[in-house]
Amino acid sequence: MFTRTVDVHEAQKRFTELLSWVTTGTEVILTEGSQHIARLVPMTDSMSPRLPGLHEGAIWMSEDFDSSMNGEAIL
Repeated sequence: MFTRTVDVHEAQKRFTELLSWVTTGTEVILTEGSQHIARLVPMTDSMSPRLPGLHEGAIWMSEDFDSSMNGEAIL
């Protein structure tokens, strides 16, 4: 992925151009002086949907997890 660095004040003037770069795959690093402020990257649809129950049995909860320190249930 190609990367371009642009000052925040310049980015305000050229926002449409920055979006054009991002939509074609270019990463844009926004800076203020020598400090990196933000990164603009293209959106991806590669996130897979969440599957309920995928890790069933991987965690457990103790029987007294909702009890107070003195043994009384917390309501």
